[in-house]
Amino acid sequence: MPKTTQQNIDQLLVKIAKKHLNLETLETRNSDSLDFHDVAVWSLKEALQEAYEAGHQHHNK
Repeated sequence: MPKTTQQNIDQLLVKIAKKHLNLETLETRNSDSLDFHDVAVWSLKEALQEAYEAGHQHHNK
């Protein structure tokens, strides 16, 4: 099983956040307007589903 680094995980999470949640970054920027976002529940569900599926695929390799 290939070793997954935290950097790989972070890159995947950012990709998912950009795709489904329209977030530029997952980094804390110490600004309410940049760190807090309104997110539709269906977008959140899609993002969580993609993250789950990525983890499941990784586990089954």
